[in-house]
Amino acid sequence: MADERATGEGLVEFLDLMRLMRERCAWKASQSHRSLATYLREESAEVLEAIEEGDPQHLAEELGDLLLQIYFHAAIAEEAGEFTMDDVIAGLTDKMKRRNPHVFGPEAQAVWESGRRYTIEEIEELWQAAKAAERAE
Repeated sequence: MADERATGEGLVEFLDLMRLMRERCAWKASQSHRSLATYLREESAEVLEAIEEGDPQHLAEELGDLLLQIYFHAAIAEEAGEFTMDDVIAGLTDKMKRRNPHVFGPEAQAVWESGRRYTIEEIEELWQAAKAAERAE
């Protein structure tokens, strides 16, 4: 299984499942960002515990629980007309492109093809510079 690459198809399916659960489950429908904050904190802590254990199966399970929280919050926001999961993903994609110029910047492909690899220190500098530029805007 570790040799396989994910298709991401299940992510869209789960988004529909989350909407259905919010529609048909009174408990899920009654939740808000605030009421779910404790669960988000707990699931984050459980992911960290699974990492410490070094058990990949446990980590996969806990990442699923954390992802549930993310979908839950996105569904609540979608219902309120605030933002959608597509907005979350688009924002994340844009941020990663901005903060990783060594991968997505104008010279990234030429550098890669030349065989040169950025050092960890150079990557950290580029990341911090991108974050600083975002703050300045």
